[in-house]
Amino acid sequence: MDLKGRDFLKLLDFTPEEIKYMLDLAADLKAKKKKGILTPWHRGKNVALIFEKTSTRTRCAFEVAAHDLGMGTTYLDPSGSQIGKKESIADTARVLGGMFEGIEYRGFGQEIVDELAKYAPVPVWNGLTNEFHPTQMLADLLTIKEHFGRLEGVKLTYMGDARYNMGNSLMVACAKMGMHFAACTSGKYFPEKRLVEECKKIAEQTGGSILLTEDVKEGTKDADVVYTDVWVSMGEPDEVWTERIRDLSPYQVNGAAMANAKADAVFMHCLPAFHDLKTKIGKEMGEKFGITEMEVTDEVFESKASIVFEEAENRMHTIKAVMAATLGVPEE
Repeated sequence: MDLKGRDFLKLLDFTPEEIKYMLDLAADLKAKKKKGILTPWHRGKNVALIFEKTSTRTRCAFEVAAHDLGMGTTYLDPSGSQIGKKESIADTARVLGGMFEGIEYRGFGQEIVDELAKYAPVPVWNGLTNEFHPTQMLADLLTIKEHFGRLEGVKLTYMGDARYNMGNSLMVACAKMGMHFAACTSGKYFPEKRLVEECKKIAEQTGGSILLTEDVKEGTKDADVVYTDVWVSMGEPDEVWTERIRDLSPYQVNGAAMANAKADAVFMHCLPAFHDLKTKIGKEMGEKFGITEMEVTDEVFESKASIVFEEAENRMHTIKAVMAATLGVPEE
């Protein structure tokens, strides 16, 4: 399968077969790395990493993956680029496209990364936007496949705020791969209706399904994977904490929620997680609201069912596969 020259903006742009190809490539690259087999397939090339929103996992994954492929990286943080300020998105795309072989963008609206891709003469990769997080999806799918040996028929329940990138992307990923997706949350936090309908049509073709429910028992019943994310995303004002904690506390992933899922169900989280008070924000929210845990309890996060750190490692392997596939995989 040839994906050379393609942009990687959202999973809706790819067929199930193309997604499976990237997952298989990621698994192969992971196996090679574990065996110490080097893959400097793109030695001498360079990629630009634009981060309007900071990150631990995404930045490290792109930098290590690029290095493993033999490439150099230039990291542009929120203060290190004129994108959208003194220089338009279109001009930035053409400038960087003349210096680099690939461009990663992590930031705000999906329209920004779409415009970068429109004008850049090189592949553009979405490291996260408000609407979609496709590199996280490949990592999640690879992790699920490693654990269960399959994707088709797996039920994934997402608990929390499902309106933005994680809820949207997980719903798309499940629909594409013939999985059963459940958004388990208050109705005001369901994904956008138009996207729900699009995913239902996709699921009809793949054997998957889409469920939106406010009932925790219904949502987690027979779940293979219980997934959550922080209740307040980067860039949102502090004032929303009060509302989110009030609305989403019933959808915390705790022992009862996991007990209602399958006996061998796993817990996943894209991280960082507020499962204790060992972070600055966690401590502040704990003092303000009198809570010690938020979207997931420490008991679940540290349990044997938790595969969050395998999931985090797979960010690097799947991002490496995305870059390799879109820049060109050498023939064996």
